[in-house]
Amino acid sequence: MNPSLTPDISPRPSACPGLWRIVAARDGGICRIKLPGGLLLADQAEAVADAAERFAAGVIEATNRANLQIRGIGAQHQALIELLLAAGLGPREAAGDDVRNLMLSPLAGLDPAMLLDTRPLAAQILEMLESTPRLHQLSAKFAVQLDGGEGLSMLDHQHDLWLSAIELEQRSWLAFGLAGCPGANRALGAVPVEQGLALTRAVLERFLDLATPEQSRMRQLLESCSVEHFIDGLGLTLRRDAAVLDWQRGKASVSWLGTLAQQQGMALGVAPPLGRLTPAMLRGVARVARELGDGQLRLSPWQSLVLSNIDPARAGAAQAELRALGLLCHADEPLARITACTGSSGCAKAQAETKGDAVTLSALLPPGALASVHLSGCPRSCAVAHVAPATLLARSPGRYDLYSRDARLPGFGALRASDLTLKEAGALLDLPTEHLDD
Repeated sequence: MNPSLTPDISPRPSACPGLWRIVAARDGGICRIKLPGGLLLADQAEAVADAAERFAAGVIEATNRANLQIRGIGAQHQALIELLLAAGLGPREAAGDDVRNLMLSPLAGLDPAMLLDTRPLAAQILEMLESTPRLHQLSAKFAVQLDGGEGLSMLDHQHDLWLSAIELEQRSWLAFGLAGCPGANRALGAVPVEQGLALTRAVLERFLDLATPEQSRMRQLLESCSVEHFIDGLGLTLRRDAAVLDWQRGKASVSWLGTLAQQQGMALGVAPPLGRLTPAMLRGVARVARELGDGQLRLSPWQSLVLSNIDPARAGAAQAELRALGLLCHADEPLARITACTGSSGCAKAQAETKGDAVTLSALLPPGALASVHLSGCPRSCAVAHVAPATLLARSPGRYDLYSRDARLPGFGALRASDLTLKEAGALLDLPTEHLDD
């Protein structure tokens, strides 16, 4: 054991878990492993499984930011951290780990619809975040998205800075926005792709120049600072003509489960039920990725995994093996459309056992009944990064209020019914999507 490794917090206290910061919960400690662009190698997956088995309760979760976390960690924090660092799952400095919040498409560099392979720029941004001491002042929640125009892309998660590839006059540019997402917000400007790193650095440093200690996120800063004032101080020449300012990112066109097209070959999207993996399940996925693919697992913001470069001739066998492990392989499976927070067994704030209730609810829904529903144990809804089409908010064990998303309303949207049992909720959710997704 390296005696210099001390699982301390980063320079600014935070309740957000990290690799080095193990945060206490009702079911034990939580360690979050921030993956570079969601990428996890098969050998690393096996290391995570070993760590969860040896030093925790064996619960591994895929997160909605394309990362992994281990729950139920016992007293051996340093041994768990050392095992994960030895597998290359984080930097040797806590501050450099906190800020590695960069989201890509799970098919970055492979998606047939992409305008840009984002991986080279992503590597530069991550290196900058890890190695620049001033940027370590950013909140552990401050997040950046780099979108290459892929068909498989999460466009609804709010980010402090988002960049999205566009083609103008047969040249690649990066449009950008602040405190929003490419799926809902128009661009504020654009730079040539080769200036993407400079733009990212300028935005992050401008934020740190202007933000007060209480303003940890871009949306908080923009409540007191105009967008124009922020942009004027970037020190870059931005393109801000109508072609950029009127541009709108097209919707993602690909489901995250099942067979996925690549520019060459194919990939498979699979999901652990309710985002939770056992060590045996993760080892099994790693084995399939190594034997039938390229040895890579790509985590997604849908709490799923993508196995890339699968041999098309063996795709059926791969899916059969993955299904036997307990993974969901098709989007029309009811449980594939349900998410849930940790629930009262792991969180003191939760009013219901949401994970178990989600399984019960899934049995009440026919295939394809609903686009998406989230069970939240309390109003914080920390397990989802955007409002789901339908939200069941727990009010007591086994009883929920039903909300449907409404862009005109804050929070979860419009209250549709109160104090429902799971059976009553299932009856209301057994409706065509358009009745609930406003």
